Amino acid sequence: MEKFFFFLYSFFSFLLYSIALPFLVLFSFKTKYKDSLPARFFLWKNKPLKSDGIWFHSCSFGEAKAIKPLVDLLPQDVLRMSTTTQTGFKVIGEYTKESRYLPFEPLLFGWLKPQKALVVMEAEFWYLLFALAQSRGAKTLLINARMNDRSFSKYEKIAWFYRQIFKHIDEVYAQTELDKERLESLGAKNVLVTGNIKLVHLPGVTKEVKKPSALVVCGASTHEGEEALVLQAFAAFKKEHEEAVLLLVPRHPERFAKVAKMMEEFASKYHYTAQRYSQNEMLRSDIVLVDALGELVNMYAISDIVILGGAFEPIGGHNAAEAAQFGCKIISGKHYFNQKDIFDAIEGIAVVEAANLSRRLLQYGLLKPTEIKSKSDITAIVESLKSVL
Repeated sequence: MEKFFFFLYSFFSFLLYSIALPFLVLFSFKTKYKDSLPARFFLWKNKPLKSDGIWFHSCSFGEAKAIKPLVDLLPQDVLRMSTTTQTGFKVIGEYTKESRYLPFEPLLFGWLKPQKALVVMEAEFWYLLFALAQSRGAKTLLINARMNDRSFSKYEKIAWFYRQIFKHIDEVYAQTELDKERLESLGAKNVLVTGNIKLVHLPGVTKEVKKPSALVVCGASTHEGEEALVLQAFAAFKKEHEEAVLLLVPRHPERFAKVAKMMEEFASKYHYTAQRYSQNEMLRSDIVLVDALGELVNMYAISDIVILGGAFEPIGGHNAAEAAQFGCKIISGKHYFNQKDIFDAIEGIAVVEAANLSRRLLQYGLLKPTEIKSKSDITAIVESLKSVL
């Protein structure tokens, strides 16, 4: 059955790849995908990783940042990295030159070299990635594994498929006990709860930004539909706090231009001053669009109130601990299902409906400074990886 599934899955992955080729060629010309798609689907400038290393695969910018505590405890010459996003690639390139975009699954047959271990972050369930890596000698680990309510209900419907994947994962390190139970019900074995590694080492300030003397509100990691919500709430807040400053930090850099136009139109309507951080780093306007990567934590360090994006729309939320380490007062939407364990580890976050954001922001004085209550332990993961060196 296992061999039959392997050949069947491989056949359909090749078939899907063949069908998608014309569309992939077209999308490769889009700025957002000009590096990742050619590398992932055509192996353009994407040679195989050197063999006999510890291979980490992380998808996003945040996940790539989160593995740093593990990376720092391993010899630099054994590090191998892969990702699927351009923002993630910028991060892993800082760890080692042995950094690549992960090829689409059928291309792994000729690309994947034997490694000592494969370490995959969170929910990157690529069947051929695990199966081929394991068959070529790698110890396979799934770390920071999570299974939120929404994902679990979907995964349960095709549990037979995930059981095939977990047959090729040697060890699983889960965020919570509930995650462990859910993962085991899908076939995971050797599951250990280590907490969320995003709490092990939070990103620190990279440069000192001079804080305005007034109250600073930060609209952080916002998505489509959330900037307008934050701007309206800020307009109401500014009626009572005339000197207040808003730092607006969109999650995705490809949206910077669109949000800049929205900010400028809004500022004109309300007679506010506005600026782009990339053009002037002195925070002298009523609204500042922080249109530069890697600046969010620097903004958290000078913020009094953080309106945390990704949860006012059904996105799943973002890492509140990055702001909580500074004791910021945090307001979040209710859609933080991907960050539930981190939210549970933090005291003081105010969770509100989108329609109530303005009112809650006006209650600034009643909000509590946030505090991180618990952290995580990656000792077991480190020991497991060192055992193969």
